[in-house]
Amino acid sequence: MTAPLAGKAVLVTGASRGIGAATARAVHRDGGVVVVHYGSNRRAAKTLAEELGGTRVHLVQGDLTDPADTRAVWDEAVRMCGRIDVLVNNAGAWIASPIDDQSAWSEGWSRNLALNLTAPADLTRYAITHFREHGGGAVVTVASRSSHRGDDADHLAYGAAKGAVLAFTRGVARGFAGENILAYAVAPGWVATDLAGDAVSGDAAAALPLGEVTPPEDVAETIAFLASGRARHATGTTIDITGADYVR
Repeated sequence: MTAPLAGKAVLVTGASRGIGAATARAVHRDGGVVVVHYGSNRRAAKTLAEELGGTRVHLVQGDLTDPADTRAVWDEAVRMCGRIDVLVNNAGAWIASPIDDQSAWSEGWSRNLALNLTAPADLTRYAITHFREHGGGAVVTVASRSSHRGDDADHLAYGAAKGAVLAFTRGVARGFAGENILAYAVAPGWVATDLAGDAVSGDAAAALPLGEVTPPEDVAETIAFLASGRARHATGTTIDITGADYVR
């Protein structure tokens, strides 16, 4: 049986840990060439590359809050692989924007928009231009349950940025499907990653419908399936992965 991602090159942003690392593993297992992007944690990214081994893994570094770095990440990924077939916009952070502190509020909005919205939008733009030259491709973007319900009072900017990601994904799906360019989003709830930290643990985790925080592998398997091209007519879809903690 042919591996689902055989012959495909996949750029995964924020892939040194968490959902990104789990996605890189799933892509590699399914036969794909994976470009592991990392921001500052070179040690974790290198360890992951060594774990995967072989010639089907590449590393690329860049600060996605810097538009020049974002462009360089895309260009380097294309250079290393010759072409990119799938972009996975995973990099992100749960950045506070407390309303009672003007400086922290402004900085929180700026950082959230730069990392959680502008960077994936810019990378998607580069991907669309590239895909047009290669007969199509796919973009899978990691959103959040906050995209639907908003976030808490200290993370209003995060919720707003993640909500905008869904509108952007739907627009890309509608606008470019005729060119065989597909766009999907996944919207996890609490996932057992550094981003969640200690926010959900112990009794709080036990109170979730499944009695546990979502493992990053559950999100990664969904991303890998969407990346495989086996659900073309699901383009424009957002798949919630919350263990029924948030149901709509």
